[in-house]
Amino acid sequence: MSERNALIELANFIGRSPLASPDMSARNKALSGMTERIMPKQRRSVGDLMNVVLTLSARTRRMVQEPVKIDIDVFAPGGKRALSMKFGER
Repeated sequence: MSERNALIELANFIGRSPLASPDMSARNKALSGMTERIMPKQRRSVGDLMNVVLTLSARTRRMVQEPVKIDIDVFAPGGKRALSMKFGER
């Protein structure tokens, strides 16, 4: 197929998706069908929802806290530094 034929075919393209319909009820029906296929069928229990809330609040608390800096120094018997470890520096 030549490039010109492909462009002519593209120019004559007519959208056949119900989402391209001028009728709002047809578009809503198509969107609700897509949503039903994506969303899980099971219902969440109150315990599941509470776990989500607690997890998000714990993450939020950790994000706003100041970073912690920990220095560990290990010295050899002769007094020289044997090991130095630093955690939390960026």
